[in-house]
Amino acid sequence: MAVVVVQHAPEGTAPTVSRVLAAAGVDTRTVLLADGEDLSADLDGVEGLIVLGGPRQAEPGGSAGPLAAAAPGPALLRDALAAEVPVLALGAGTRMLAPGGRPAVRTGAPAPDAGRAVELTPAAGTDPLFAWAERPSPGLRPARDPLRLPADAVVLASCDGGPEQAFRIGGSAWGVRFLPQDGAADPWGAALLGRFAALVAARSEHTAARAFFTRRAGAWEERFAHQTPAYEAGVARMRLAPGGVAVDLGCGTGRAMPALREQVGAGGRVLGIDVTPAMLAAAARHGRTRHGALLAADCTRLPLPGASVHGIFSAGLLDHLPDPYAALREWARVSARGGVLLLFHPSGRAERAARHGRPLDPADLLAEENLRPALESAGWHLDAYEDAAGHFLARALLA
Repeated sequence: MAVVVVQHAPEGTAPTVSRVLAAAGVDTRTVLLADGEDLSADLDGVEGLIVLGGPRQAEPGGSAGPLAAAAPGPALLRDALAAEVPVLALGAGTRMLAPGGRPAVRTGAPAPDAGRAVELTPAAGTDPLFAWAERPSPGLRPARDPLRLPADAVVLASCDGGPEQAFRIGGSAWGVRFLPQDGAADPWGAALLGRFAALVAARSEHTAARAFFTRRAGAWEERFAHQTPAYEAGVARMRLAPGGVAVDLGCGTGRAMPALREQVGAGGRVLGIDVTPAMLAAAARHGRTRHGALLAADCTRLPLPGASVHGIFSAGLLDHLPDPYAALREWARVSARGGVLLLFHPSGRAERAARHGRPLDPADLLAEENLRPALESAGWHLDAYEDAAGHFLARALLA
C-alpha cells in the first residue's frame, strides 16, 4: 500500500505522518510542490494522498500568500479527486481542496478566537473517516483564515467564528485545518492519521480500479468500438424475455446496454453498474442513458433487492475481482430463479494469455474445470461454455 505525500517544503515527509503511516504498514512517497508547478498525474500504485501544503504557505498572521488563490493545483490531486482516491489535506494543504483542485481562499471575514475549542458537528458521527472520533484536543488551535468550500462540502468540525475547521468533499476527500502542518504530534491528530491509513487499506481494491480506469475512460469507447458486434452477439446468447430486468455489470462505457434493451424491450429495465464514476460519465456521453440507468456501485455489494434481476451480463470482470466467489454469491442473491448469468470476453483465454506473454494458467478461474464448481457453489448451473479463438463465453442459470 502506497500513500503519496504532497508538500511544499523540501525537508521530507513530516515526522508524525511518516511515523503513523509506517506503523500502519503504509509506504510513503513524497512529492514536492513548487510555486505554480503542475505535477504530472500518475496514480499507478497510489492508494491514498496526503496534502501537507500547496503553492505558497499562509503568511504569518494567518493571511494567504499572493499565489494561494491563483496558482493551479497539481494534476495529481485533480485526478485523485476524480478517481475517488482517498485524500487527506492538513493545515495549509486544505486550500488545495477547493473546486477543481484549485485553492479558493476568501478574505476579510472575522477570524476565530484562538482560545475557542474546535467541536465536531453532528455530520461527523456518520462520516467514513470521523465516525467514532473523540472531541479534538483542547490544545489544537482553530484555523484563522476562512476558506471558501464547494457548495456540496460537508462540515465536520467547527468553532465560533470559524465554521469550516474540518470538512469532506464528495466521499473520498477530507480537509482538517486545525492540525499543524507536520500532521500533528497531538494524539488526536495521530489517531486521525491512523484512521485514514485504515480507510486507505479498506478501499485499496476499488481505488486501484478507479485510478486505472479514470484516466482511460475518455478514450475507452473509441479504442474498443470494434468489439461492439461481439458484445451484441454475446448478449444475444442470454435469450432474456421481454419485460425483465437486465444488468450490465462492470459496464464501463455500457457497450452491452443497447443490446440488453432490445432483449427486455420497452417494458423491461436495464442497469449499467460500474465502480468507476468516470466510466459512467463516459457511458452517459455516448448516449447509454437512452437504453437504461447508470449506477455507481460495488459489484460484490449491489444496492438491489433479492431475486429482482433476470439477466446479468459481465465482460472481463469476474477473474479480476479479489473475491470472485463472494461476487458469484452476490449475483445469485439479486437474481430471480432461472436468472441468466453470461460471463463474456471478446477474446479467448489463450489469445489473452499470449497477448500478455504468458502461458495459460491451470489455476485460471475461467478454465472450465475451475469455473464450473465455483458457479455451482454459489447456486449457478453452467449451461454453456465456449473458449474459442475469438471470444470467451460462459452461460449459467440460477437453480
